[in-house]
Amino acid sequence: MKFKEIQSDLKKQLKPSRYEHTMGVVETAVHLAKIYDCSKKKAKYAALLHDCAKHLPGQAQIQLCREVNVPVTQAEMDNPSLLHAKCGAILAKLKYEITDEEILHAISVHTTGVPEMNLLDLILFVSDYIEPGRNSAPHLKELRKLADVDLVQTTYRILEDTVTYLNSRKDCCMDPTTLEAYEYYKTAVNKKEM
Repeated sequence: MKFKEIQSDLKKQLKPSRYEHTMGVVETAVHLAKIYDCSKKKAKYAALLHDCAKHLPGQAQIQLCREVNVPVTQAEMDNPSLLHAKCGAILAKLKYEITDEEILHAISVHTTGVPEMNLLDLILFVSDYIEPGRNSAPHLKELRKLADVDLVQTTYRILEDTVTYLNSRKDCCMDPTTLEAYEYYKTAVNKKEM
C-alpha cells in the first residue's frame, strides 16, 4: 500500500491524539534518517505504522499473536498493552502489505527496545519518545538535542528513564527485554566513554 493510503486508513482507526503522535513520530524519524544517512522511506513507513495496532483490545492482540504463532511472554500476558509493537508488525505485514523485514523489525521492538538494535530500530525507538507532541517524559529537551548527535547515547538515556519510571511504580510490570536493552546500552555507552 502507498503511504497516503495507509495514512488515510490510520486516521480512521486511531484516536485523534494517537494519530497526531504518529505523525510527530514520522516527522522526527525522517529528520533523524537524514542526519544518520538511513533510508527516509523506511523510516517514514516504520514510523507511520509503529502504533497501528494500538486501537486493538488486549485480548485481540493476544489472539492475533497466537494466530500467527508469535510468542507472548508472561509480562505481555499480564500487560497486553506491551503487545502493540508485535501486533503492529503483524498488521503492517498482513494488512498494510509491508514486506521489508527491517521495517517490520523496527516496529516490533519500538516499545521495549532490544540489545543490538540496527539503525532503523534506533531511529524509531528514539523518535517515538522524543516526537514534538510529547511533553511529559523527563529530560525531553536534552534528549531531543542529543538525538541529533548520538543515537546510542540517546537510546541509553531513554531506557534509563524508562527503567527508573517503571521501577518507581508498584502497579507496573516491566518487560524483561527492556531491562536487557538497558543493560546492553549502558555497557555500550560506558565502553565508548572509556
